[in-house]
Amino acid sequence: MKKTFICVFAVLALAIMLAGCANTQNTPTKPLTSFNMQITSPAFQNNGKIPSRYTCDGKNISPPLIISGVPENAQSLALISDDPDAPVGLWVHWIMWNIDPKTTEIKENSVPEGAVQGVTSFGDAKYGGPCPPSGTHRYFFKLYALDTKLDLPKTADKNALEAAMKNHILAKAEIIGLYR
Repeated sequence: MKKTFICVFAVLALAIMLAGCANTQNTPTKPLTSFNMQITSPAFQNNGKIPSRYTCDGKNISPPLIISGVPENAQSLALISDDPDAPVGLWVHWIMWNIDPKTTEIKENSVPEGAVQGVTSFGDAKYGGPCPPSGTHRYFFKLYALDTKLDLPKTADKNALEAAMKNHILAKAEIIGLYR
């Protein structure tokens, strides 16, 4: 009885593995790996305080960002900056796509040539700095390496961007800034 159970189990396991392999042509799998891709900022450290210059209390301009380790096969980059601690729920501060994958720096208060900014929670297609009503909030700057360029209108929001990126993400990196 034990031998029969073991044999049936082994046959079922083999059948499941073969069924999974048979479908690889129709369902591409792209593992999300870091490829050592990084996003940093000379203005603040990861989990460090964002200077007020980049917030509603200052000039409300985008901070400088440094990009490295982008996979060689990336066709474009996308950036999402949001605040999960907002009282009304996730607040989107900046989205951008079709950034040239050779970009190594997004300068302060600038958008790389050819990149497209989308609509944020402020209702504008531009950077909107941290402006928490109370307490310390976390601001995520998430960078994605994609295997394609995206065909999205400038009126696209974060949901549309994430839907377009689905199944095209090669790598992801992030830096978190804090502001009170």
